[in-house]
Amino acid sequence: MSPGCSNARRLVTTGLALLLLSAAGTALPARAAEPAPAPLDRSIVPAPASVRPGGEPYEITARTVVRVPPGNAEAARIGGYLAGLLRPSTGYRLPVVPGGTDGPGIRLVLDDEEGGPADGGEGGEGYRLTVTPRAVTISARAGAGLFHGVQSLRQLLPARAERTERQPGPWTVAGGVVTDAPRYGYRGAMLDVARHFFTVDQVKRYIDQLALYKYNALHLHLSDDQGWRIAVRSWPRLAAHGGSTQVGGGPGGSYSQDDYREIVRHAASRYLTVVPEIDMPGHTNAALASYARLNCDGVARPLYTGTEVGFSSLCVAKQDTYDFVEDVIGELAALTPGPYLHIGGDEAHSTSSADYAAFMERVQPVVARHGKTVVAWHQLAGARPAPGALLQYWGYGRTGAAERAQVAAAARAGARLVLSPADRAYLDMKYTKDTPLGLQWAGLVEVRQSYDWDPGGYLEGVPAAAVAGVEAPLWTETITNSAQLEYMAFPRLTAVAELGWSPRAAHDWASYRTRLAAQGPRWDALGIAYYRSPQVPWPASAGRGGSRP
Repeated sequence: MSPGCSNARRLVTTGLALLLLSAAGTALPARAAEPAPAPLDRSIVPAPASVRPGGEPYEITARTVVRVPPGNAEAARIGGYLAGLLRPSTGYRLPVVPGGTDGPGIRLVLDDEEGGPADGGEGGEGYRLTVTPRAVTISARAGAGLFHGVQSLRQLLPARAERTERQPGPWTVAGGVVTDAPRYGYRGAMLDVARHFFTVDQVKRYIDQLALYKYNALHLHLSDDQGWRIAVRSWPRLAAHGGSTQVGGGPGGSYSQDDYREIVRHAASRYLTVVPEIDMPGHTNAALASYARLNCDGVARPLYTGTEVGFSSLCVAKQDTYDFVEDVIGELAALTPGPYLHIGGDEAHSTSSADYAAFMERVQPVVARHGKTVVAWHQLAGARPAPGALLQYWGYGRTGAAERAQVAAAARAGARLVLSPADRAYLDMKYTKDTPLGLQWAGLVEVRQSYDWDPGGYLEGVPAAAVAGVEAPLWTETITNSAQLEYMAFPRLTAVAELGWSPRAAHDWASYRTRLAAQGPRWDALGIAYYRSPQVPWPASAGRGGSRP
């Protein structure tokens, strides 16, 4: 059949369908004006490794199907996830069809069926996205790559595709090829649920937001002076008493072990690894309040609802401390399928240097015995990091030269670094002096400040190969709900995402701010509160969907 006949037949079929729907009384949304779809190289955050725009676009229609490899449950699940995202806004069925992946539609292809990206990246996270008038094809070596390719496809569709009610079409995707893989294998975000407690559903919402920008780790700060947030069956008062309050004296809360499993499950479905943190030997007042025997004097401390740091310490000389550590790490490791367990180690001002070193010498092997890799804040460099340990650097402009030199020496000796400089990557720093939330001890961090740095060359004396990745922490001394969380995270969260994913050559503020501006209407559609930075040329329509906390 000639293309002309095929088009004519499609018009007749479409017209008949419209007449039938009209006769049945079904209201159809008006078709939107048809601007050209945004080019591939102006749409995606983080910036892909390679973009070759060109060719005719693809349009998702009522006839579109999502094709997945036969017998592959993971690809079918990702296809179902994509269809589930698009069905509400398009109104289309978008059936997920196992079988041949060479037909028209949206095709999810694993590399053993069809050529995938030249470099799959660590963990098979790379993908190739090819758009022709006949099909959108996402090919990858593993499910993680397919999933990341789906996130890029989302950003190539109109922002209204994210809405949960039916929207007018058309649903066009610009033609071309994206070939992509991450720069770093660790791209994390930290959520402090200890200062203020966040529910399972609130954490899952944040996970979904992280997934859109190809994060692959969620660091949960589960304990601090103000609260203990995970049930430990061998030490039940940790959650029952230590989790009973929070900053400002609110009711606090904690996760049952089943709650925690649900967070881990949901994160895994979005290809994020949960990295749990139990901070020690400092930041431990909630534990010290829960069990008198963890204190050197045998007297339980009162619960704490303020925001000071550095006043608490486990009793390094007592065997009770190491029984506690063994039990807590053992239970948490058993609940956590990922490879990492974070033991904190920062701001231990009430622990002497000798005691700190002795404590870490005993605790790090406990983590290894339970099959996990040690992660700790960069102060561990002042002791002796275990082989293979990840050090999380949170220093900033005022961090002393001696401390930075310790970190660099540890990196040269084999430790790997996750970079979270407080004056660049801390999402709880105020944007400006007028920001209603947040702190400013590390300075004011506007959007460009969060973007204009290179993880590979940030710390003098650190080999580039020692940098495992980046992380964007969000401390919650001033944050009490999801809207406030989002306002502080967006748009800086996407800056750290791009630094962790995109090749160094792709880092360009002028390009980034343009692509970032295009995210505003998408966040409106998703109901995400965000800061409309004057440094970003937001569209006139952006910010109409709750851009204040």
